[in-house]
Amino acid sequence: MMRRHIQIIPLCLISLFVCAQENEVPDIHMDFESYDPPSTLVVPEHPLSSAKYPFIDVHSHHWNMQESDLHELVSQMDSLNMGINVNLSGRGGKILSAITHNIDSQGYSNRLVVFTNIEFRSIDEVDWVESTSAQIKYDVENGARGLKIYKSQGMFNTDSSGNRIPLNHPKLDPIWDLCGALKIPVLIHAADPKAFWQPMDSLNERWLELKLKPGRKREADDPAPWEIIIAEQHDVFKRHPGTVFINAHFGWFANDLDHLSDLMNEMPNIYVEFGAVIAELGRQPRRAKAFFTDFQDRILFGKDSYQPKEYHTYFRVLETADEYFPYYKKYHAFWKMYGLDLGDDILKKIYYKNALHIIPGLDSSLFPE
Repeated sequence: MMRRHIQIIPLCLISLFVCAQENEVPDIHMDFESYDPPSTLVVPEHPLSSAKYPFIDVHSHHWNMQESDLHELVSQMDSLNMGINVNLSGRGGKILSAITHNIDSQGYSNRLVVFTNIEFRSIDEVDWVESTSAQIKYDVENGARGLKIYKSQGMFNTDSSGNRIPLNHPKLDPIWDLCGALKIPVLIHAADPKAFWQPMDSLNERWLELKLKPGRKREADDPAPWEIIIAEQHDVFKRHPGTVFINAHFGWFANDLDHLSDLMNEMPNIYVEFGAVIAELGRQPRRAKAFFTDFQDRILFGKDSYQPKEYHTYFRVLETADEYFPYYKKYHAFWKMYGLDLGDDILKKIYYKNALHIIPGLDSSLFPE
């Protein structure tokens, strides 16, 4: 006689099965780049679209200013309460003179300012120092208010033998001294964030940025160690105390303000601007506010890429006490931001007073006393 074996399923397992059917978790395939949930935190918010005081942006780039209609740019500046925009992409020579002529012809010589640039790659030419010095003098006579050095000039530019040209190359010494004699500041961008040189792994805070922007990844000696490039820059600052240097992007030490404080104390001829590093400051509001208090006379407003809506985050970090608000590029800063709530005296210095002090020929009548 055949017998059937009936398997008895415990009631508790049946209940679990039914619950799983009723509450089935959807099959969501999502990578880290897509995960960006809005915060459920309910706190006071004070978003800003214009600065409390008119400000001078010392780090901007406009590549066609020699021929473009400037009315829209100035209208955007007005909406942000930007008094003066400093275009660091003057290039020099005939292009720079064409830029300043175009600015003058449209009546904006008090609103738009240009820095000149020089060419490192011809440094082996016998008359390089003389010709470069002559170009800088010509550019200053034609309206240049400073010199901008690009990161490529300390990283990728090579001499005729294929050797990288360091910022502290001996042939550059007369150039730094000339800028000091002409009373024009030198804004230098050296290297990039240190994380770009570090292994691209789970311990790298810039992993997402490097994944989305792979061209930013550097190997340990490509083109040189990060520490070497930064040290070359500091060597220039120390050996030319009579020249004012603006250390772009907080010198890539916005994430280590104790060390930056030591550097500022060691080298009194350097100023800093916070273009592209406001996210570092916004995640450490107490330490950053102390730094802004200590060095309130040597910090400048800088933005870097000119995107009007991105300025709003800068204003909010500097002026408000808001908590836990987002940066505008997740890949650049996946963390949240906090306001520094700076007082009016410090804000005025950061926004315009410090720039008026070191950049010659700016129209101070655009700003309050």
